[in-house]
Amino acid sequence: MPIYIREGKKSSQEHIKFLVHLTSMEIKQEKIVSSSEDIVIYRGVKAMPFIIGMETLDRLGTFGTSSNLMVYLTTVFNMKNVTATILVNIFNGTVYISPLFGAFLSDSYFGRYNTIAFATLSSVMGMTTVMLTAAISKLHPQQCVIKHSAGTCAQPTAWQMGFLLTGLLLLVIASGGFRPCLLPFGADQFNPGTESGKKGISSFFSWYYFTLCFALIISLTLIIYVQSNVSWAIGYAIPACLMLIACLLFFSGSKMYVKVKPEGSPLTSLAQVIVAAFKKRKLKLPSSQSSMFSLFQYVPVNSMKLKLSNTSQFRFLDKSAIIITADRINSDGSATNPWKLCSIQQVEEVKCIIRVIPIWVSSIMYHLATVQQQQTYTILQALQSDRHLGDGTFKVPAASYGVFIYFSPLIWIPIYDRILVPVLRKYTGKKDGLTLLQRMAIGMVIAILTMLVAALVEQHRRYLALTRPTLGISPKGGEISSMSAFWLVPQLMFAGLAEAFNSIAQIEFYYEQFPENMRSIGTSVFFCGLAGSSYLNGFLISIVHHVTSRSSSAGNRDWLPEDLNKGRLDYFYYSIACLSCLNFVYFLVCAK
Repeated sequence: MPIYIREGKKSSQEHIKFLVHLTSMEIKQEKIVSSSEDIVIYRGVKAMPFIIGMETLDRLGTFGTSSNLMVYLTTVFNMKNVTATILVNIFNGTVYISPLFGAFLSDSYFGRYNTIAFATLSSVMGMTTVMLTAAISKLHPQQCVIKHSAGTCAQPTAWQMGFLLTGLLLLVIASGGFRPCLLPFGADQFNPGTESGKKGISSFFSWYYFTLCFALIISLTLIIYVQSNVSWAIGYAIPACLMLIACLLFFSGSKMYVKVKPEGSPLTSLAQVIVAAFKKRKLKLPSSQSSMFSLFQYVPVNSMKLKLSNTSQFRFLDKSAIIITADRINSDGSATNPWKLCSIQQVEEVKCIIRVIPIWVSSIMYHLATVQQQQTYTILQALQSDRHLGDGTFKVPAASYGVFIYFSPLIWIPIYDRILVPVLRKYTGKKDGLTLLQRMAIGMVIAILTMLVAALVEQHRRYLALTRPTLGISPKGGEISSMSAFWLVPQLMFAGLAEAFNSIAQIEFYYEQFPENMRSIGTSVFFCGLAGSSYLNGFLISIVHHVTSRSSSAGNRDWLPEDLNKGRLDYFYYSIACLSCLNFVYFLVCAK
């Protein structure tokens, strides 16, 4: 570092002594900086292939294992449709909520590298465990061959289910480590202070989402085809092998990674505010604005965060910032015990989270129509539909139709971004054409249309199955309708279009509303909405099946039986459409 000596009354000898003193300090400082622990060498371009390669193989393995889980549970494990649907919803919900805990552990204790390393090992073990349930006959029930619609199959034993659930639990743990850490860890490999580093980060994000779409398409087509038409054991061995290669690839690049040490999770700060406010709940807040200075106003000197001013909303949280005689302040101005005294900055960060909760609640019901039904009962509809491609003998796997959900965003996003936004900008005056809340509202309307279309298609499928010659018996014993399964494509495309409007706007909304140090939590909040919808869907299916099956003796029909032709799945879809309408009204009130 340069040394500046101001001219003054000191003698030249004093200047020389001062210069020698500073030089010795600089040499000592250089020795410290030169230690291998403190030097940061960014090898972004060299490290990116290892991270992107590992991420691609992981996605191929993860989607290849979970995408066809519904069919696997109903055909290999002989589960009833309702039971399998509830289990899939619980699994998906736990997968979606696990990043919140993974982000906390990574930021507070382990760091991103260690968290990802643990997740890769957990993923390999989880996929291998699921593969073994298919490969070893004693780990799943005996094969059930139904020649007539009436028939019973052997149910999985307790230890068979326990072995399967162990594999699924390991996959949940792996998801909790991967989802919150992979993107930030990839960005850590580039120097954000240089122009080349910024370009590298942008390039990494582009490749990340490209490989994500690539992995989805391959998993929903090739891997699912092997599972459904060749062998479940081979079909699940492929993801396990891919994940093992991903694990080896990730660890082979360990020496060149930048490994940022954990600095503490924002979730800890959130908990501190709530605990401190509860402890001081009996105290009275200052009545006038001039007395706000009695509240703790500490902001770290080196903080790059935007300072938040105190607001009048949720004032009970301000009690955590009241300074009492028992509170102790450190020499740097921080609180000695942050679980008893929090700053106004911390309080306002918590308020930012509370403000988005009403909008977040609306996302739970929204995802019920666009995501949950398309991953469960749409697959069961495909199983009882004509899945032949043209007049040939090739039969499309039931779970592969889910790939059409991802076609809509790929087609629509470029059209909206390049054509509609410039036109809308002239009329609305908004730089993005529409506000984030408007885009979310449009997505909700399309979600309602998705359920209406799904109900009409199910009516048509069931009508053909009951009135015209069928194509045989499905794996679950129901007659296969002569309706082509490609009639399911419109509802899947509508669901994808709704996602292009609502889900993307949701992520942007959370990013804008959350403070800088909490924006990573915004992504986790989005996944928590998906988790809530998975749990809600499982709950609704259980209630509807229980209520309608009990009343079936009175002449009514069970809406969700094993054989969809004997049920009224269309009524269930109409019910979700009605609930989505109520949710839309709730969203409009909250948005206004």
